[in-house]
Amino acid sequence: MTTPIGQILSFFYELDALKGVERRSYIQHGQRPENSAEHSWHLAMACWALAEALQLDVDINKLIKLALVHDLGEIGAGDTFLYSPDRADAHIKERACVAELADHPGNSISNLLALWEEQESGNSPETRLLKVIDRILPLQLNMQSDGIAWLENKVHKDQVLQMNGFIADEFPPLWEWVQAQVAHAVAQGWLRDD
Repeated sequence: MTTPIGQILSFFYELDALKGVERRSYIQHGQRPENSAEHSWHLAMACWALAEALQLDVDINKLIKLALVHDLGEIGAGDTFLYSPDRADAHIKERACVAELADHPGNSISNLLALWEEQESGNSPETRLLKVIDRILPLQLNMQSDGIAWLENKVHKDQVLQMNGFIADEFPPLWEWVQAQVAHAVAQGWLRDD
């Protein structure tokens, strides 16, 4: 072992901070907000499951790694709500945090920063699937919690359709599902339509 065990454990502790980053989505019918670590795990599992179910030509190992590093930058930057107007520069703070984690003396994942950058701006089949599922899961949680996060943040249906519109090209059946969910959410009063 070339890296002292104390440094490795210190790195593990740094990663644990992701559990403390609260998101706007609520788990299980609105019991509480989810944290970013829970989201990352859910994202990894959902990507893996969908790739297997649809027999997609993706590298599952890479896909899961991309999902697991996806929100690491939130340790330093916090969660940026999808519909927030100040979202444009979030990736700068997130990248700085991931770079710091990558440079941690206990980190043995040599491509940690490269994986994070790929999920952030890549166009591989794995990153495209990841981006779709990353949008589907919060939408699904909103539907299961009677739109709590949408209501709390006064989200408009046009925002949801705009931010998820790319799904139409990537997975048309999922886009149909999104449109049906949005219509239902508007009918229930969970999404604004004024």
